[in-house]
Amino acid sequence: MVNLVLPRLVDIAAASRRSASVTGRNVAALRSVYWLLLISGLVEPLLYLLSIGVGVGALIGDLTLPGGAVVTYAAFVAPAMLASSAMSGALAETTFNFFGKLKYMKLYDGVIATPVQPFEIALGELAWAMLRGSAYSAAFLVVMVGMELTAPARALAAFPAAVLVGFTFGALGMAIATFLRSWQEFDLINSAQFTLFLFSGTFVPAEAYPALLRWLIEVTPLYRAVHLIRGLTVGTADWGLLLDVGYLLAVLAAGLLIASRRMNRLLYR
Repeated sequence: MVNLVLPRLVDIAAASRRSASVTGRNVAALRSVYWLLLISGLVEPLLYLLSIGVGVGALIGDLTLPGGAVVTYAAFVAPAMLASSAMSGALAETTFNFFGKLKYMKLYDGVIATPVQPFEIALGELAWAMLRGSAYSAAFLVVMVGMELTAPARALAAFPAAVLVGFTFGALGMAIATFLRSWQEFDLINSAQFTLFLFSGTFVPAEAYPALLRWLIEVTPLYRAVHLIRGLTVGTADWGLLLDVGYLLAVLAAGLLIASRRMNRLLYR
């Protein structure tokens, strides 16, 4: 039994080290400008929160959530901004940047000359995207606590949820990037991303839409992400959040599997 388990553990440890080397390469390349990346990822959701959540919220007043909880409009919008920020940060790294490294820089053609495998490249790039996304999420949660839009304990509970959202969209974006053929096709990604941003219960509860549109909204990954983080930050968490977690984990696994198989086909053809 020991003879069977130890080699497998050694293989896993070696694969983890190789994935970490891919992440380390990105950290070393952008270490001097990392603070700029942090600011850029925080500014956009913060502006939306202040302009719409606080500004427009002063005209809207409080909202009553489906569970009966009454929250300010800013508290309603803030977790959606957090989820959207996690999505945007992950997609930016695993679509645009990843596509450039794969198709034009030919970075991974050199990487596979080492013992690093395509699946390990995907994990390493995803881990790097999450380092960026986690920094964005932590900074935004600090802002939410400072503005009294959530409690510190709820913010701590929401942080791993935001990390999961980033992982999910990172894997999804990486899988999509392996099918892209030119920079022009990023217009489709930007359009889809903006549509999700507007119609995922971000500014208006999903219950306000007609039944068919509401059903379409509720099966999108960003809606599940917003629903999960909102439930944790405003204190309306229930067993339904487990459905959100399971959904996001399934998308994460599918995206990572597709990305690694596509990379294997593209790099070894």
